[in-house]
Amino acid sequence: MGCWRGRRGLGFDMPETPTQRFREQFFSVVQQQEFAGSLKQASQTANLGAWTAALTGAVVVTCEAVGWKASAKGHKADLLPIRRSEYLALDVMAFPKGERRWRFPVAVMELENSSREDQIAYSLWKVLAVNAEWRAVFCYRERSEHIPALVRHLREEVVAAMALPGRVGLGGQTTLIVGTRSESETFPYGYFGWWNLDTNTGKFERV
Repeated sequence: MGCWRGRRGLGFDMPETPTQRFREQFFSVVQQQEFAGSLKQASQTANLGAWTAALTGAVVVTCEAVGWKASAKGHKADLLPIRRSEYLALDVMAFPKGERRWRFPVAVMELENSSREDQIAYSLWKVLAVNAEWRAVFCYRERSEHIPALVRHLREEVVAAMALPGRVGLGGQTTLIVGTRSESETFPYGYFGWWNLDTNTGKFERV
């Protein structure tokens, strides 16, 4: 069961979403030296393969911290009858606790290390095609001023391709998480920017 946090002005408590739970834990995990050093170094040298490897480890540890079991490259899951490292060719798939043999994921994530806009768009398209409480795409931009153009491309090319009923009817939440070298001095809060998809407007809103 998720943590409960008061929401200002409502007069009662609302449960945290999977997105909020993951985000809070993620920022704690990536500050650990084993991840922080690797992520900063990979950014400084533009070694996005190393960046993805470090990020994969941090994401898996974060999933465990919020009570999920994750499958990813180098982290084979045995919760389902068929053991896999990457189910459905998705970089990370996280499962809730339970006893069902064929349980469904609570979260699916793509950790995209290509700088090509259409490759990142493909990752977003993939996670949007999956039914989960939370879908996320991690990607990278060398400078923060390059991010608005990427967000606009994803909105116009991927989100806008969905018919309105399908977009509004999306269950769960979809998040774009962009790492950037130019904000590494404010690691991790400036280094990782978060945008949630508003299914009503079809726009990504900065968290």
